[in-house]
Amino acid sequence: MSEALHDPVKIGIVSISDRASTGVYEDKGLPALQDWLTRALRNPISFEPRLIPDEQDTISATLIALVNEGCSLVLTTGGTGPALRDVTPEATLAVAHKEMPGFGEQMRQISLKFVPTAILSRQVAVVRDQSLIINLPGQPKAIAETLEGLKDAAGAQLVPGIFAAVPYCIDLIGGPYLETRDEVCKAFRPKSAVRTR
Repeated sequence: MSEALHDPVKIGIVSISDRASTGVYEDKGLPALQDWLTRALRNPISFEPRLIPDEQDTISATLIALVNEGCSLVLTTGGTGPALRDVTPEATLAVAHKEMPGFGEQMRQISLKFVPTAILSRQVAVVRDQSLIINLPGQPKAIAETLEGLKDAAGAQLVPGIFAAVPYCIDLIGGPYLETRDEVCKAFRPKSAVRTR
């Protein structure tokens, strides 16, 4: 099926890091998010990338701006641990109209399969207007794991990733119809919500 038949989507991707934003080291979060989303979605995507420091007001203002610019989905990476400078969840909750706690719960469940320190992560997801905002882990490998879930050697899904629920959530808040590539991440929708062509 041609990409032209899929709804276009604008996605905000935000990497939050004091050191990367000042050039101390190369940011790996934005490329990881863009790569995974490009592989996972059939929709034509326009990305709105932002690389910003761990400043709560800056993070909140960036999220509001991306929503106002028409991003149906905003994914952040970094700043979700217990360190003093980690304020991404607070900044995200400050702009929320609705909290979506299931996303954070599932991300921690996935990460616990790999590291016991997953319980230190504080990722949250919220809805603001017609946009879904999700905090993801900071490491590129963990970003892919939480979005995609865990698969066995044959490719069968062992633990669902959080992205399986994202397209239907965006349907429910009035966003574009997102279609995934099943080999990367199979979106789940009730039969009544599946678009037929």
